[in-house]
Amino acid sequence: MLSRIVVAASLGLALTATAMAQTPRTGGTIRMTAPYGSSFSSMDIHTTQRAQDEIFAKGLHRSLYAWDSAAGQPALELAKDVKVSEDGLVHTFKLRDDAFFHNGRKMTADDVIWSFNRIMDGTKAFPGARYVRLIKGAAEVEKGQAKEISGLKKIDDFTLEMTLTEKVNPGFYFFTATTSIYPADEGAKESYIQKPIGLGPFKFVEHVPGSRIVMERWEKFYKPGKPYADKLVVSVMSEAAARDVAFRNKEIDTSVLGPAQYVAYQADPNLKGTIVEVPEVFTRHMGMNPSFKPFSDKRVRQAINYAIDAQLIIDKLVKGKAYRATSWLPITSPVYDKALKPYPFDPAKAKQLLAAAGYPNGFEFEWTASANESWGLPIVEAIIPMLDRVGIKVKVKQVETAVLAEVARNGDFQAFIYSMATGPDPQASLKCFHSATPQSACNYNNFKNPEYDKLLDQAGQADDPAKRDELLQKANALLYEEAPVWFFNYNKAVMAVQPWLKGIQLNATELTHQNVEDLWVDASSPAAK
Repeated sequence: MLSRIVVAASLGLALTATAMAQTPRTGGTIRMTAPYGSSFSSMDIHTTQRAQDEIFAKGLHRSLYAWDSAAGQPALELAKDVKVSEDGLVHTFKLRDDAFFHNGRKMTADDVIWSFNRIMDGTKAFPGARYVRLIKGAAEVEKGQAKEISGLKKIDDFTLEMTLTEKVNPGFYFFTATTSIYPADEGAKESYIQKPIGLGPFKFVEHVPGSRIVMERWEKFYKPGKPYADKLVVSVMSEAAARDVAFRNKEIDTSVLGPAQYVAYQADPNLKGTIVEVPEVFTRHMGMNPSFKPFSDKRVRQAINYAIDAQLIIDKLVKGKAYRATSWLPITSPVYDKALKPYPFDPAKAKQLLAAAGYPNGFEFEWTASANESWGLPIVEAIIPMLDRVGIKVKVKQVETAVLAEVARNGDFQAFIYSMATGPDPQASLKCFHSATPQSACNYNNFKNPEYDKLLDQAGQADDPAKRDELLQKANALLYEEAPVWFFNYNKAVMAVQPWLKGIQLNATELTHQNVEDLWVDASSPAAK
């Protein structure tokens, strides 16, 4: 699928245009922030799909593809060329012969094959398996029925043949850090996570748990003259107020803005010009576990959607830093359906549905949430009286953001509230509700619907792009009807960027995920030397 996402940004366009007009300066330190939790999950990026962890991974690692923010689509990264068979299933990659791991060894086809086989280890439940499963024979490895992925074939050291099970653009599946290519001779060692070795523009120096990760320029990076900076530091700053102070004191170069800071920075003439914003392909939602009896009934799940005044929460709590969600696919998706309207706020309709489902007096459930101000505990607290109004009682279980990700993957919840990537490729995103997708990959709600599966399967084999998009749009509409989640909002990502940091990309797949080799600091940066 040649999906493409188009993003709208405000002052970010001016910042980007200014950077392009200037000659990049070499040297100095880029000081980024990890704003989504109090720690990094792991130095083994294969084990985690948290946005927090991919921030540093963009410096250390590389995948087969990278996201091209300007084009709104994936681009080859670790290959120079790819040829596709007439049936659209066999992709032959001519790999780069100038990509060196941080231990000085060249990457070869063996490393790609080893990395993808590792990701499909069914005993580990690596999140990237949801993407690698697209390769023929990968599911068999995951189930323990085969030792190696049959759809991966080494032609020579720098030529790799990949056979897929569906007619899609593999770029949409192999651009995130969860499918990073590791060195086969080092990745299996226990010592690897203490000092990870990648192919990225920066090599690992140190990890201070709960504080920061420090990286320095990799001199053998395959893009001539890059990276521009000598050092990259990613500091953990989960509190918006702490980031605000550090940004105002010029101690950091980037700061994700929470709702309160978004309003404050817009009103401050000295800070308004630092704002970069973009509609991200993330859907905030409440997932419901069908093994908890009330949530096994579609009418109850629909009642939840009718009972909550989502627009009021977006306006008052999120301060307009979001777009109202209709179904799963966000407004930047190429198959977003403008005709589909959000569930209206209708408590009477909610009560009617609950009574029809056998819960005229409501019920009680446990809601697992993190402290995240945009989609966590503050949102839950605002919703509690709305649900109480229709007889539904909520018992809150608060956990760390890193723990929440594992809770969702393990199915250890009655309900949870989360922000999940829903793009850029609609087919890959909708696959998270296919019954063949394990809960550990991304089918957190254990959604199973034969009609839905059929639509996705037909889309995967469709030759006509228009027909494929039509099938995907129908699948998205079916999700709206089945309501496996409460559809909250699509994120508007907002980040403050210091005027001396140049080259910021308007990445709709996650604004904090920057191809850091393209960033540079001018002489006015406090860390220019």
